[in-house]
Amino acid sequence: MDPQRFFWMYGDGWSAEPVAFDEASGIWNVYGHPETVQVANNPHLFSSDTGRLIPERREFDEGSITQLDPPRHTALRKLITHAFTPRAIDDLEPRVHAIVADLLDKAIDRDGFDLIADLAYPLPVTVIAELLGIPASDHSLLNGWVNKMMSISSEFSLGERDKVVGNEVEFAMEQVRHITDYLRDHVRQRRASPRDDLLTRLVQAEVDGERLTENEVANFANVMLVAGHVTTTLLISSTVLCLDAYPEVDRAVRADRAGIPGLLEESLRYLSPITSMVRVTNAPVEVGGVTIGADQMVSAWISTANRDPRVFNDPQTFLPARPNNPHVAFGRGVHFCIGAALARRESRIALNALFDRFPALRCDPDNPPVFMTNPNLNGAARLPVVTG
Repeated sequence: MDPQRFFWMYGDGWSAEPVAFDEASGIWNVYGHPETVQVANNPHLFSSDTGRLIPERREFDEGSITQLDPPRHTALRKLITHAFTPRAIDDLEPRVHAIVADLLDKAIDRDGFDLIADLAYPLPVTVIAELLGIPASDHSLLNGWVNKMMSISSEFSLGERDKVVGNEVEFAMEQVRHITDYLRDHVRQRRASPRDDLLTRLVQAEVDGERLTENEVANFANVMLVAGHVTTTLLISSTVLCLDAYPEVDRAVRADRAGIPGLLEESLRYLSPITSMVRVTNAPVEVGGVTIGADQMVSAWISTANRDPRVFNDPQTFLPARPNNPHVAFGRGVHFCIGAALARRESRIALNALFDRFPALRCDPDNPPVFMTNPNLNGAARLPVVTG
């Protein structure tokens, strides 16, 4: 795969204006790295409560940690921090190794397989589902809803929507309802019969002296389930795409596995899994020399911030040995991805296993990748690879 062609397919490039208003959508776009960090680090100015401008989201906002600001966000986040401490992730590592081995055992006798369907997706979804206490028999059911939810291709707009966009938004919301309805049933089960899992701990937890409602727990678990695997799935698959595009990097990291952490960080920068984060201004604020009024929607583009030439030398080149890589792929501030360390650990284990099992692993030249159509996600939906 030609690296330059690959970049123009998936890189967002660099806008000369770090902040620009899009009249068609009614959204302020933030492209620069320092400007994106400013948005992420100031929740009192840039609220995560986007539901106040997106009415159809409201039913899913209750308990959704991504839609909350401090202090409520802080209180809810504390409920799950124990599951993602360094010690907790160390304890999970043997299980991650076992899942990876089992998945690759099923693929190793074939000349080729789909890296996403056979490894990059089932690994993280199995880990997060087991943490929550969701039975393995239901993983394919959840997978179907998540895939349909992620399949939309329209850009969000605050302006008037055409019929196609309106139908896509409703279709995505329908899938979210399926997931939250399913999780709500499990919440009721945990209230009646507690178990040793994260869902039970959420059901039993108190915030400000009160138990969470069924909707709060279901929406909270939904965010964990979806966000807990999408980033890892895309990180693993996009790293393999980068190794295919840069065979000299593939040879170097296979020869010296100490380069894997740097490889993953550069993959996060170069092909950021989540393309943007959305906020709403609480008051007029200056960003990048531009004043944005109150109650305005702001989309900070992680993918372009991670290629800002003011911050990254030679940003269009894939450089795993990059000495300074302050990417924002996992966000910043109070909403920094709580599962970032787990995503890195799962990806490191998966890559090491791929290198051990397959001395030669490359994208199938006769069966090219199929890329995601969702504008909020950056990566492949299908990634056929060959091992010979």
